[in-house]
Amino acid sequence: MEITTSQYKRCDLIKITGRIDSSTAPQLAQKLNALNEEGHFKFVCDLSDVEYVSSSGLWVLINAQKTSKRYNRGEVVLACVPTKIKSTLDLAGFIPFFKFFDDIVSAVGNF
Repeated sequence: MEITTSQYKRCDLIKITGRIDSSTAPQLAQKLNALNEEGHFKFVCDLSDVEYVSSSGLWVLINAQKTSKRYNRGEVVLACVPTKIKSTLDLAGFIPFFKFFDDIVSAVGNF
C-alpha cells in the first residue's frame, strides 16, 4: 500500500494505492493520527486505486471519521470509490457514516 497526502486550503487529500488489509491498515491509521495531531481533521480519501479493503481497513476509516467529527472539527469523505469497495462498505453497514463523491474536485469542494 502506498499513501500520498496533499494539503489544500480547507482539507487534506489522501491518495491510497493498493490493498488496505491487516498488515497495511496500521500504516494508514498512523498517517491519519499524525495528521490529527497536527490539527488536520478534514480529509478526502481518494480510493480510486484501492484494490481491496479488509475489516481492519474499514475500522481505520471509521475511527478516523469518529476522531474527525468529534467536537464538529471535520469529517472524512470518500472519493472515486470503486464499486467493489463500495459494496464492501454497504455489506458492513458503513455507507451512512461517509459522504461519497465521484470525483476529487467535488469532494474537495465539499469543504
